[in-house]
Amino acid sequence: MCGAQQEGHMHPIRIDQLSAEQHAELDHANRTARDGRLRIRALIVRLAAERRMVAAEIAAVVRMHEHTVRRWLVRYQAEGLNGLADAPRPGAVPRATRAYRDQLLAVVRRRPRALGLPFSLWTGDRLSDYLAERTGVRMSRASVYRLLRAGGVHLNRPQHTITSPDPEYARKKRRSSAPATA
Repeated sequence: MCGAQQEGHMHPIRIDQLSAEQHAELDHANRTARDGRLRIRALIVRLAAERRMVAAEIAAVVRMHEHTVRRWLVRYQAEGLNGLADAPRPGAVPRATRAYRDQLLAVVRRRPRALGLPFSLWTGDRLSDYLAERTGVRMSRASVYRLLRAGGVHLNRPQHTITSPDPEYARKKRRSSAPATA
């Protein structure tokens, strides 16, 4: 390990005086970011610029390692506020494409019997099975429910309304429920 890399012997990273726009941008990120890590990173930059603190002092305040604080200061200098965001992480491509979500929402709004199915109510498993046959994409029941909620649809317990395939059903039902006259 070379001597310049030992604790306390690194050159300090100085953040120049912030412009009004940079200050407002960091302040806004510090107040409104949903990601707590982004708020802390904005605070790191503000402490360095406004209080002229060095990485070791900031590390003690934000309870991070000095190397981590230095990394965020360098990234801010290089990329501005965008440098404080997490880099994209590799991972599986989402299986639920926009087309899948649109098809799910269209299907759930139709009655299963109207689609030639032998049941009258949708469940997560039934929706998953139906769409797997048509799209080739198998989603779990939990994923189907999550996608439905995101689309503003909630599968409720059945209301047990009585229906009939008889085209005269509505007229007959009205007649049978009308009060008897003497």
